[in-house]
Amino acid sequence: MTLKLLAVSAALIGIAVTGAVIPGICDEAARAAPMVTAAAAQETAPDFAGISNWFNSKPLNIADLRGKVVLVDFWTYGCVNCVNTLPHVTELYAKYKDRGLVVVGVHTPEFPFERSASNVQAALKRHGISYPVAQDNDSKTWNAYRNRYWPAQYIIDQNGKIVFQHEGEGSYDQIDRTVARLLNANS
Repeated sequence: MTLKLLAVSAALIGIAVTGAVIPGICDEAARAAPMVTAAAAQETAPDFAGISNWFNSKPLNIADLRGKVVLVDFWTYGCVNCVNTLPHVTELYAKYKDRGLVVVGVHTPEFPFERSASNVQAALKRHGISYPVAQDNDSKTWNAYRNRYWPAQYIIDQNGKIVFQHEGEGSYDQIDRTVARLLNANS
């Protein structure tokens, strides 16, 4: 066994034993604490870029969504962790869509077969997704958000600022409370 192969094997064993998450690989990153940005550090949300298809909507842009609370959900239908979050995202959409929440799913493929628009459309039907979904085949929106994981959620306030970020499964109650707080602040 070569020294290089031995080093790679040791690294993979270390990752498996410690449960580390490799950025860019579909895996739960729930151990990472949600990021809630301070008011002074809020970053303006990037626009949707390089979108090849829009499902359930005409093309959207962040500027036109000002005045709304926006949940941007990065996912791909081949990722089990992403699929596990979809019932929570669709429930949140159903609960708050009439109060000013806009959910935008950003489907960024991990594998070549996930680039197919018909496969994405079938996944939307299979999971009962009726909110807008952008097909980000070239990862341009993914890169604009500097996203690293599937799934990942970003909550954008009525002024277009990212106020909350979460990677992986979980934190559903915190996401719900953040959306409710922002919607109530606008009432």
